[in-house]
Amino acid sequence: MKGCLLARHGETEWNREGRRQGQLDSPLTATGRSSVQRLASELAGAPIDGVFSSPLGRAVETASVYAEALHLAVEVVDQLRELDHGAMAGLTNAEIEARFPGELARRRRSRYTWRFPGGESYADADARAGVALEIVRNRGAEMPLLVSHEMIGRMLLRNLLGIDVGEALKLSQPPGTVYQLDLVEKSFVTLRLDSPP
Repeated sequence: MKGCLLARHGETEWNREGRRQGQLDSPLTATGRSSVQRLASELAGAPIDGVFSSPLGRAVETASVYAEALHLAVEVVDQLRELDHGAMAGLTNAEIEARFPGELARRRRSRYTWRFPGGESYADADARAGVALEIVRNRGAEMPLLVSHEMIGRMLLRNLLGIDVGEALKLSQPPGTVYQLDLVEKSFVTLRLDSPP
């Protein structure tokens, strides 16, 4: 790969409500669909030669919009799915604190190795991100577009750019955001609706 575009799915109903989705799903909002469609129009002329998506519905719907604009098919890569939030999936932080007192504080102290009860840790996702990228590389795409999620996205960036865990965990990728990565320079920029790639 010479470069890569890394997109987070569009805004969902649960994003709006502050609920942790993990590997559960909620539909895109009208705002989420609209923002993805506008950005897909901006990307229509980009030299993207493959669209790869998490299997989760919100990602597949987002990837399908990009793929249509690019005249490409979507290839689902299971390893691009979001971290499994286990017993905390579907809950707000307030609900998590009520059901799992003190667990969010423990998570803040060791985010990389802390594991969602019955789910995954960032360390688990880091290994899975490496597998996902190997699958994409083996497909031969030189400039793929990967549509995934914020938490696994941090680990994809870590693997692609060689950044350390602490730096990766500080990154935030709002719904609908697309990062354009230069894999030679080991850098990325955020694509905006008012500036072409």
